[in-house]
Amino acid sequence: MTLLVLAAAGAGGSVPQVLLLLAAVVVGAKLAGEAAERLRLPPVVGELLVGVLLGNLALFGGPDTSALAGDSSLVLLAELGALLLLFQVGLESTPPEMMAVGGRALLVAVVGVITPMALAFALGEAVYPRESWLLHLFLGALLTATSVGITARVLQDAGVLRARFARIILGAAVIDDVLGLLVLAVVAGLIQGAASGTHLDGWALALIIAKAVGFLVGALVVGSFLSPRLFRSALALRSAGVVQSLSLGLCFLLAFLAERAGLAPIVGAYAAGLVLEEVHFEGQRERGERPLHETLAPLTAFLVPVFFARMGMLVDLRAFASLHVLEQAAALTLVAMAGKLVCGLVVPRGTSRLSVGLGMMPRGEVSLIFAGMGTRLMVDGAPVIGPGTYAAAIFMVLMTTLLTPPLLLWSIRRNPPADLAPGG
Repeated sequence: MTLLVLAAAGAGGSVPQVLLLLAAVVVGAKLAGEAAERLRLPPVVGELLVGVLLGNLALFGGPDTSALAGDSSLVLLAELGALLLLFQVGLESTPPEMMAVGGRALLVAVVGVITPMALAFALGEAVYPRESWLLHLFLGALLTATSVGITARVLQDAGVLRARFARIILGAAVIDDVLGLLVLAVVAGLIQGAASGTHLDGWALALIIAKAVGFLVGALVVGSFLSPRLFRSALALRSAGVVQSLSLGLCFLLAFLAERAGLAPIVGAYAAGLVLEEVHFEGQRERGERPLHETLAPLTAFLVPVFFARMGMLVDLRAFASLHVLEQAAALTLVAMAGKLVCGLVVPRGTSRLSVGLGMMPRGEVSLIFAGMGTRLMVDGAPVIGPGTYAAAIFMVLMTTLLTPPLLLWSIRRNPPADLAPGG
């Protein structure tokens, strides 16, 4: 793998360079993800770390590979990976399921968004007093989302998926994703407005919020009405793969419309996943075709690790030579953990508050996407998130991802759930 990267670094901006780079990134990310799984860690940990290694070979006696993360072809593939990742997240949760989780999960989700945002904003004011308040606000947005996949795996392994606290966690994490995307859309709109010289008054903020909410609600309403009719018509065609093509087309179309509306394209991709419910594909399965999730798996297995590896390649390990950056990373991690632990305070009596708080703690895919966007959003000619802050954000994601499984298992064993019934 190292030889491939050495060759790619010296090949110039050519097609062979891209092919060698992809060979190193794809193979390295998958092998590292496999190694992480064998250690009972989420694959994203290994994919991130191999990206960090590929982007910092100069520190280990290799060539300077720091510019490889900016290769236009790699950037495009990574962006497609991010869109497919959010599309997949949307597919795994439907609007009826979100409405069925109950008011308690909604309350946990709201607290889990507001508290870390407030803590991160205060941290930004303390650590970056000379920086724009928009950076402080973006740090808050970075901490909103919960990685439901990591927590769900721990709950499954512990055999408590049907417990009340587990259903609260999973429901709240799904709502967190929606709220986090809305927060990101609003914050990104404020930053883009400031960069273009737009006056940020109350009306401007209200317009951005209305645009974000309106797009998501409108996409869900229109998509829920059109998608079953569209897919029923598609099933009349004899060609295999029509449903998959239409699904991807809807994902990319809504991502494009979201971008044109001034929102993050991932908002559109997530909305596309939400409107595509399993019931729309019953005819597809009846004629012997594989479900949508299965047919998209090879594509996501290729592109999503490329996204994570590139996120790791953007980390400059030299930033950690600064005591200030290390302090930022530690402070951001503590704030991220504390902001979600507070969620446990609003669950009913008889439910493990510590387990709920710990279950909401891991950041992951969505936070990485937010951090990557921060390196592209500009304020006063500079990225909202600089190299030091980006390195601190990646450190926070890794630490919350690594700490959650053992801590959550310890909490479950310390206070086993008394109710494993499907109701409650």
